[in-house]
Amino acid sequence: MAATLCFNFLPKQGWLPLIQSVRHGSKSVTRHKRPMHILKQKLLAVTEYIPPPRAAPAGAYPSQSKRVFEDSPLMNIMKRDLDKIFKDCKMIAVLQNNSSNAEDMMVLKNRLHKHDIRVRFFTNQVMRSYLKNSLYCNMAPLFIGPTVMIVSSEPKVKEMLKILRASPQMTLLGACIENSLLSVQGVQNYSKLPSVTVVQGELVSGLTMLTSRTASMLQRHPAHLSALLQQYVKQQSSDAGAEGASKTEEAT
Repeated sequence: MAATLCFNFLPKQGWLPLIQSVRHGSKSVTRHKRPMHILKQKLLAVTEYIPPPRAAPAGAYPSQSKRVFEDSPLMNIMKRDLDKIFKDCKMIAVLQNNSSNAEDMMVLKNRLHKHDIRVRFFTNQVMRSYLKNSLYCNMAPLFIGPTVMIVSSEPKVKEMLKILRASPQMTLLGACIENSLLSVQGVQNYSKLPSVTVVQGELVSGLTMLTSRTASMLQRHPAHLSALLQQYVKQQSSDAGAEGASKTEEAT
């Protein structure tokens, strides 16, 4: 009987018991870590390995050494030609060449030559090398890409703009007219100004008008004064005649 009860109440082989006793408690610490001595901490801090900074790959930064390029004899000749152009010409316009062919360029040259305007070609390297140390250094940003220069000894802006309207492949970027750097809008405004002869004629006519007015004003006062004096003399003579007549009537 006891064996039967034990067999019924005891779990079968491979089964977990219905109730398990779990022990809860703190772990027994038998060894604590001692703090490090201050001298040892300082020694470790001083002797700590500091890896060197990672070097930049070759070519990541520009070299510190400056390269000095010497101008070739041909470039020096072209720069002297440019210096002469900037000294002799009063109008220097910069245009962008938008893939115009040789025939269009020849037609443009012929039209400009009728008004004594020339077309000059210089590479951007030569232009920047010349403008870098000149008074016209502000024109350097205009020389980007394929450019063409139009020069003239006189500022013939109206003729140039009229001819460029027939050449849509040439785009005006800016100009230096009488030592003044102008934008495209400034060049158009300059073309609307009257010519020098017209301005001189207007100035002369204005000065003559002022002088004539001044002379008339100067002559007005003496003439007015003489007229007043003559009127006064007439009044005095008429008063004297009236008094003489009254006296003769009283005497009679």
